[in-house]
Amino acid sequence: IVSRFIIGFASGFSSVLVPIYLGEQAPPSLRGMLGTITQFALVVGILVADLFAFPFAEEGKWRVLFAVTPIVAIIQLLMSPFLLESPRWLLGRDPKSLKARYIIKSLRGLRYDHEVETEVGHFMMGGAAQQQEQTSQLGVLSEMLRKRETRILLISSFILQMGQQFSGINAVFYYSTSFFEGVIDNPLVGTTIVGAVNVVATYAAMFLMDKYGRRTLIVWSSAGMLLSCVVIVMTLLGYFQNFIALLAVNAYVIFFEFGLGPIPWLIVAEMFDGRYVAVAMSASSQVNWACNFIVGLVFPYMNQYLGPYSFAPFALVLLGILVFSLTILPETQGSSPEELAKAMSRSLSQNVVYTSNVASNNEIDQEWRKAMEQLQHEEEAERQAGTYDYGFQPIQQEGEEAPVI
Repeated sequence: IVSRFIIGFASGFSSVLVPIYLGEQAPPSLRGMLGTITQFALVVGILVADLFAFPFAEEGKWRVLFAVTPIVAIIQLLMSPFLLESPRWLLGRDPKSLKARYIIKSLRGLRYDHEVETEVGHFMMGGAAQQQEQTSQLGVLSEMLRKRETRILLISSFILQMGQQFSGINAVFYYSTSFFEGVIDNPLVGTTIVGAVNVVATYAAMFLMDKYGRRTLIVWSSAGMLLSCVVIVMTLLGYFQNFIALLAVNAYVIFFEFGLGPIPWLIVAEMFDGRYVAVAMSASSQVNWACNFIVGLVFPYMNQYLGPYSFAPFALVLLGILVFSLTILPETQGSSPEELAKAMSRSLSQNVVYTSNVASNNEIDQEWRKAMEQLQHEEEAERQAGTYDYGFQPIQQEGEEAPVI
């Protein structure tokens, strides 16, 4: 139990760090593709586990499968010296870091120093907000919820993480063997087929991430998964032959990997600047794993009590994600976090009446107010002294001389 706890902790830790690490190193043109590599590595691991199940998923041999985890960990440790440190992190600690400039030059293939300095400027702009104020994670999260432009982005990332898990994808992977019982002769074969389709679909998705918008892919993904869920339920009810269920499950997995699989992870790094991205990714990861736990715990009871309708709740969730994507979810492709926040602020200002909050005025507002107060005092003093220029000459009585102003 302790070992599984440690492995689970490491998995959750890496699910937060890896997308941030890749997002900080990837150029904008390849950010989507490199972000999808995380999901691709996950599905390759699932497929390898399915293949290992054929020789070892037997009584007396299943414990051999636990040896795979330390072998993979040792390989990762041996490869870790080849990892490059994040340039943004290095520049955040030392803006004059030569190591950061060397890494940027290597990653971007730059030849001239002025090109490197231009790229350094981009990294510094992205991390400037993070250096302005050091606040606890809870404080940063509270600040994100207070600000209108970041609140909708944070809620969107939470909804996508919840939708990814409550779409039922892990119910397919966790219980695929029992799901295919009665559908095909060897359920393990069906599970392996789904794993292989998962890998191929994720590989294809890497080339779609930067060609189509994130929002567009989420719409396609949720709509395709919704239709697949309907077909699965109808097949389990006996309206179609059993092999249609296998085709529908594979279609379900394919549509998942085009959108709801990789995008909830990579979109967080695109939504938030350096001050918020780590906290947003951490919170999103916690939401994802909590929903993962709920699905794994509840689905056996759903399968027991709902029977052929066990995928109907997942269809309702996918319908909600589809409506949310069409109406609220912002498009992040090709936009920096700062540009996205400004766009969200403009969008919200069209629907929300702005109310002034004196406590939240910035320094410019305070200086402007002081200048106006000083001007009022000077004008009042001029009026009392009779030297104030009202912009017109007073009417003079005959024989009076006009006062000199």
